[in-house]
Amino acid sequence: MGCCQSSFQTETHPENDQTQQQQEPQNRSQSSPGAVPDPAVANGVPSFSEFSLADLKAATNNFSSDNIVSESGEKAPNLVYKGRLKNRKWIAVKKFTKMAWPDPKQFAEEAWGVGKLRHKRLANLIGYCCDGDERLLVAEYMINDTLAKHLFHWENQTIEWAMRLRVAFCIAEALDYCSSEGHPLYHDLNAYRVIFDEDGDPRLSCFGLMKNSRDGKSYSTNLAYTPPEYLRNGRVTPESVIYSFGTVLLDLISGKHIPPSHALDMIRGKNIILLMDSHLEGKFSTEEATVVVGLASQCLQYEPWERPSTRDLVATLAPLQTKPDVPSYVMLGISKYEEAPPTPQRALSPMGEACSRHDLTAIHQILVMNHYKDDEGSNELSFQEWTQQMRDMLEARKRGDYAFRDKDFKTAIDCYSQFIDVGTMVSSTVFARRSLCYLFCDQPDAALADAMQAQIVNPDWPTAFYMQSVALAKLDMQKDAADMLNEAAGLEEKKQRGAKGS
Repeated sequence: MGCCQSSFQTETHPENDQTQQQQEPQNRSQSSPGAVPDPAVANGVPSFSEFSLADLKAATNNFSSDNIVSESGEKAPNLVYKGRLKNRKWIAVKKFTKMAWPDPKQFAEEAWGVGKLRHKRLANLIGYCCDGDERLLVAEYMINDTLAKHLFHWENQTIEWAMRLRVAFCIAEALDYCSSEGHPLYHDLNAYRVIFDEDGDPRLSCFGLMKNSRDGKSYSTNLAYTPPEYLRNGRVTPESVIYSFGTVLLDLISGKHIPPSHALDMIRGKNIILLMDSHLEGKFSTEEATVVVGLASQCLQYEPWERPSTRDLVATLAPLQTKPDVPSYVMLGISKYEEAPPTPQRALSPMGEACSRHDLTAIHQILVMNHYKDDEGSNELSFQEWTQQMRDMLEARKRGDYAFRDKDFKTAIDCYSQFIDVGTMVSSTVFARRSLCYLFCDQPDAALADAMQAQIVNPDWPTAFYMQSVALAKLDMQKDAADMLNEAAGLEEKKQRGAKGS
C-alpha cells in the first residue's frame, strides 16, 4: 500500500519545535505496519553526490530527444530528461543552458544546499554535474506524470475530490519542511512541479528549489499567474511562494488553469460553485470546498504580509484528509506500479544465446571472430594521425588483442587500458573486450561500466547491451539482465530488418 496509509492522518505541529518537526516523517512512517517508510530513512534515496558527464550520457542515451520529459518538450529553456543509472535506478536530469550558471563553484554550492534536503513529499535531489560548460541536476524520477497531466489532460477519469485535497496537503507539507530547513524559496511553483511517484503519492519537484540561472527569471509562467510583488521588483520571497501555492489550489478546485484575478472576482461574488470543476458535480463536500476556496483567497492576497505561512497551510488542510487508508493510486485511477515481468524473449543470435547462458567462453570466441568489424571505421586514420603516440597506442591494442585471443585476461586489461587512456581513438569493441576480461576476472561492476561505455560509443550496437546483460546477471540483478538481453535482441532484429529493406 502507498505511504498515504499512515501519513495522511491529521497531525498537529508543535509551535517552534523544529527538532520534532524534522523527526515527524520517520515517526509517521512507522505508525502502520503496512506503510512505506520515509524515503530518507529507507534505502530509496541515495546520498547526494557528484556525477560524471559520461554516467549521465549513458543514463539518458546521450541525452536523446526520446528521453525528454520537460512539459514544453525540446522548446523548454532547460530540458529535463529521464534516464537509468548503472544500478538500474531511474533518474530525472535537468540540463541547464550553457551560460545559465557560468561559475561552476556557485552552481555546485547551490546544488549541495538543496541536496541536503530529504523528505517523502519531495522528489529529492541526488546529485549534480559540472563538466566544462555543462550544468546538470539529478533527481529521483517519478513515473506517474505531473499534476497538470492528471488535471488538464486526463483520459479515463478526473482526479477525485479527496485526492485533490491530498495533493494540496502533501505539497503544503513539502513547502513547510523546506521552509523549516532554511529553503523557503521555491521558483515557479505550478501544476507541472507536482509529480506522482510509483504509489501515486504526490511529490514536489526539487528542481524548483534552485533558480533556473544565477540571476535569471524565476517565473516562466504567464504574467497573469505571477505574484504582484515579483512584477514590481523581480524578487522571489517566501510570500511569493504562498501566492503560487494559491494558484495551484485554484487548479485543484477548478480543474482549469484560470487567472487568479478572475477567480478572486468569482470568490468575492460568492460564486464558489461556478468555480468548481464541473466533473466533480455532486462528488465533493461544499464545506470542504469552502475551506479550500477560502485558503486560496488568502494565499492570493495582493499584500504579501496578508498571506498565510506554510505552517498555516498544513494546519488548514490536515483536517480535510478524510480517506487516509485509501492508497493514492486508487484515487488517481491508475494501476499500482510494479516492475513489468520480462518481455517474452525474441529469437537470439549466437551472441545472444551465449549471453543468455552467461557462457563467457562462447562470448570470447565470438568477439575474437568478429574482430573490429563493428567499430564503424574508427580504424581508418589519416596520414597526419600517424604520430609516434598513435603507433604506440595501436601497438598497445595489438598486444591486448593477442592477450585476449590467448585468454590472458589480466594482460589484456592492462593493454586495452593503455589504449583507452590515451583517448585519441575510441573503440566500442575494445570496451566490450575489456568488459569480458573483467567478467573472467570476477569484476562485474567494472564489466558493466565498460559495457555501458561501449553503448555510449555505439548506441545501437547489440553487443554492448548483451555484455550489460551478462554483467547485470553476475551482479544478481536477474530482472534487469533479462530486460537488457531482450533489448539487445530487439536491436538485432531491427538491424536485420533494415538490412533486408536495403
